[in-house]
Amino acid sequence: MCGRTACTLAPDEVSRACSYRTRGGQRRQPRWRDGDADKYRPSYNKSPQSNSPVLLSQRHFNKSAPVDECVLASMRWGLVPAWFKESDPKKMQYSTNNCRSENILEKKTYKDTENEAEWTGWRLLTMAGLFDCWTPPGGGEPLYTYTVITVSASSNLESIHDRMPAILDGEEEVRKWLDFGEIKSLDALKLLQSKNILTYHPVSSIVNNSRNNTAECLQPVSLDSKKKPESTASSKMMMSWLKSGEPQKRKDMSESEEEQEGTSKTKKAGLLDQWLHGTSKKPKVL
Repeated sequence: MCGRTACTLAPDEVSRACSYRTRGGQRRQPRWRDGDADKYRPSYNKSPQSNSPVLLSQRHFNKSAPVDECVLASMRWGLVPAWFKESDPKKMQYSTNNCRSENILEKKTYKDTENEAEWTGWRLLTMAGLFDCWTPPGGGEPLYTYTVITVSASSNLESIHDRMPAILDGEEEVRKWLDFGEIKSLDALKLLQSKNILTYHPVSSIVNNSRNNTAECLQPVSLDSKKKPESTASSKMMMSWLKSGEPQKRKDMSESEEEQEGTSKTKKAGLLDQWLHGTSKKPKVL
């Protein structure tokens, strides 16, 4: 269901917006992994295969780090599992942008986005996700990718789609989802519930093209208003041609012509029927 998001915050703004409390109650601001802030690009129109900010436990990268210490990473949207054997991740034949909550149990992340739907007060929309690290079989830089977890749609979204992103509502739910040292996986999965907390509005179809990256991608539009297409030189010429002169009247067919056409149609129909239903002749083997 989730195929577009938006995050226009600069890297340092994302870090401030993702501040969290440790188990001891200390307020901290997550840092970006080395070089990852440069891989992230703010955008009004983020599509699969683009990089987005992901918050996760530092323990995934440093086994000696406290499990409740968080870090920001830039990951590509669309999970490439570690066991994938091809040398090019683009050869993945399955869509892994979303993952159903009913059949998951993996490494946990949460993805920051300003807009899949709109939060009151412009708080970041925090969606639960899974991530993995894939390394090219022949060696090379590891690729971190993620997928957005989906659940059954809430009552106010059912008319749009039967699925919705799994929303982590508030800082405490985010902490429980990421803290795999304290929270058991089965308990964390209980957080993945439909929540009737989102508002939404229709947007322009320009969002369908991932190359469009302007504020217009997020602006509300009216479904009732129909934009009249602009006239072009070729369309004006066509309209002029259509309006010029009366079309020639087709002469009436004589009875004999009608009979002949009827016979012709019958023959054509007979041939078509034979082609559709096959013939008694055996097909040729090439």
